[in-house]
Parts: sequence; structure tokens; C-alpha cells
Amino acid sequence: MSGETRTLTTRLRIEWSLAIFIAFSVALTGSYFVDAAVVEDVRWQWFFLTGGVLVYEFWFLQRHLSLNDQGDGSLGAANVITLTRGMLYAVVGGFLIVSPVEGVRWIPGLCYGTGAILDFLDGWVARQTNQQSTLGAKLDLSFDLLGALVASLVAVVWGRLPIWYLAISAAGYLFRGGTAYRRYRGVYVAPLPPSRVRRPLAALHMIVITIALIPVLSSDVIVPLATVAMIPSLLVFVRDWLVVSGRITSVNLESGFQTSEEEDSTKREG
Repeated sequence: MSGETRTLTTRLRIEWSLAIFIAFSVALTGSYFVDAAVVEDVRWQWFFLTGGVLVYEFWFLQRHLSLNDQGDGSLGAANVITLTRGMLYAVVGGFLIVSPVEGVRWIPGLCYGTGAILDFLDGWVARQTNQQSTLGAKLDLSFDLLGALVASLVAVVWGRLPIWYLAISAAGYLFRGGTAYRRYRGVYVAPLPPSRVRRPLAALHMIVITIALIPVLSSDVIVPLATVAMIPSLLVFVRDWLVVSGRITSVNLESGFQTSEEEDSTKREG
């Protein structure tokens, strides 16, 4: 290993360690705030739930650090924004065991909504600063799926979304797991064609979850709207699976949902 490579690797490790320290410090501080805002004694339960999400996120980051192919060897501003999203999603996850009382019921929606906004900002920053990387693309997609899952779970537990809305998150993980399994077996995985509606459908998914978590509309309004909104995404997951598994070869390029590993990098590159 050259001196330059060793320096870059050390820099990444230091930044990774610093990010862990900051994230868990925020989680610990947040646990005291939540505990003070609710009647139940939930400090440590909230901290361990939030911490569990953070552990997965930083394990995923550490596992893919070698894919950071930026010239200066740092995580870069775009990846820092993505990690901030991950921290916000971890905060949301802690509310799985918290009742939606007055002092905290706005927090999950604000955190997830902010994370959704940052989801569009990190890609823009990556392009403007020429910091596109394979690591960034993987973090981006993984945190998208994880954030939607934990936020949907909180919304379901709080009675703001129907349990069947979790089918979108389940479909995302099943799709990735299915394509990974096919590659593991050496079975061909066909690339998905480009589509102009994958990103809008993903944005719609984020908007629905954010609206559900923000206590403005009643669940009587949200549940039917969410049910209708999820149908196009589920249909597209089915269509995309038929494409990557080779069952169909001609598709409508105007429909789709960004889920495949083949399109991981498109988000950061435009």
C-alpha cells in the first residue's frame, strides 16, 4: 500500500469514526428530550432503537468505504448530507415505542420530511462539486429504502397509515434481495431501461409518508389516499422484476421505479 493510499484510507476511517461519535451523541441527547416530553419512561428504549438503526447505517458505510472513488479520499459534502439523512431516519425509528403525544408527535414527520428534502440536495451537491462516487450511490439507495421502511412502520404503529402500505418497502427489499440472489447463483440479471417516472414515484412515496406523519390531516383522509398512491409503485415493482428476470423484454419506458443496482449511480449523476 502506498503512502498516499494509506493516508486516504486513514482519512476515511477518521471521518467514519467522527460521524459515529456525532450521530450517537445526537441520539443520546435526543433520548433525554423524548423522555422529558412523554409520560412513559422510554429514554433507553428510544436510544437503543435509534442506535440500532445507526449501527446498521454505519456498518453499511464501513462495508463500502472502499468504493469511495473520489479524488481527495474524503467522504465529501454529498455523502455527509446522505449520512445526515440517515441520522434523521434513525431518529424517526426511535418513535416506534413512543405514543404520539403533543410534545413529540411532530418530530417524526419533520425529521423524515427534512431527510426527503436532503435526498434531492445530496445528488445536486455531488454533481455541482464533482463528487459522484460508487459509495455515494449505494448509500443513497440504501438509506432511501431504510428511511421509508422505518418511517412507514412508525406511521402504521401510530395509526396514520394502513399496514398494507408496508408492501412498498417490502417490495423494495424483495426486489434487491431477488436480484442479489440471481447474481449469486450466476443467473443473468437484465438491466432496466431508463424511465422518466421512477424518481417521481419515489418522491410521491416520500410525500405520502411525510404527510401521514405530520398530524394535520386525519387518518380517515390519509388511509384511502395512501392506498391509491401505492398501487402504481407496486405495479412497477412487478414489471421491473419481470424485466430483470428476463420474463419480458419490451417495456413501457414511461413507467418504472428506481430499485435496481444497475441504476444506483443514476441518482448521483443526474
